[in-house]
Amino acid sequence: MTVDAGTPARRSRSRRDEILQIAVQLFASRGYHGVSMDNIGAAAGVTGPALYHHFAGKDAMLVAALMPVSDRLLAKGRECLDKHPGDPAGALRELVEFHVEFALDEPAVIALHLHELDRLPDEPKRKIRRLQRLYVEVWVEVINGLHPHLTAEEARVLAHAAFGLMNSTPFIGTGVERTRRAALLRTSTLAALNQTVEPQRSGGAETTAEPA
Repeated sequence: MTVDAGTPARRSRSRRDEILQIAVQLFASRGYHGVSMDNIGAAAGVTGPALYHHFAGKDAMLVAALMPVSDRLLAKGRECLDKHPGDPAGALRELVEFHVEFALDEPAVIALHLHELDRLPDEPKRKIRRLQRLYVEVWVEVINGLHPHLTAEEARVLAHAAFGLMNSTPFIGTGVERTRRAALLRTSTLAALNQTVEPQRSGGAETTAEPA
């Protein structure tokens, strides 16, 4: 059924999203335990109790912020793989482009993932962690396609290192305009992942890396 923009259902959905965005910003800046429902209500211009028309509580807000993001990352990662069969370099470029844009759009959500995920009830926490692991494995597959001599465990190290670069957005200021920040993050991530990492030598000797 199509819902007109002026219907109560559409207005309610938009207001819910607005409240959720405010809650995410407060959680990211003050910490989950530093924010009450009354704080969120005051920032959103509604009474604390009125928030329960939209969310059962703070836990529900945190789940609503993190679960869709994890779903979206995995769906887009798999889409990149499907669009570039046999072309790991092309898949990597698109993955990096997508994730950098996500990281620049959602620094507060990244901060919640980093610092507040353990606040969730067990069931949604398990589901989010599973989605995250599956997303990492998309990157592992692409990295192994580029560097087939690496083990999956080694490719996983590189994937997490790439996330460290791209997910730095909660910690960098806005002194550099967005387009330039995106270019810097893309370039540094691709440079790191396109390096040719030498196979590990017998006896666990240190490996070296040279430009691809």
